[in-house]
Amino acid sequence: MKYAKLGKTDITVSRICVGCMSYGKPSEDFHLWTLEQPQTQEMVKFALDQGINFFDTANCYAHGTSEEYLGQYLKNLGIPRDNVVIASV
Repeated sequence: MKYAKLGKTDITVSRICVGCMSYGKPSEDFHLWTLEQPQTQEMVKFALDQGINFFDTANCYAHGTSEEYLGQYLKNLGIPRDNVVIASV
């Protein structure tokens, strides 16, 4: 994996960022194609195994469940918070 500095900070991020809009509880009033927790976990684990440490999510993705799924899985894996960069709104 290639990495870069984030702006003028000392934060190092993977040059690939995983967009998390497809993670979360499917719903009629957002998207029915979002991935439930087991599939989200598989994708996040794969990304981490490839060296990706940069995730983009938002509290409006799947009514906030995208952030919940990502955060819970990182916690379950024991990933230290300072090992990943999470961009969120």
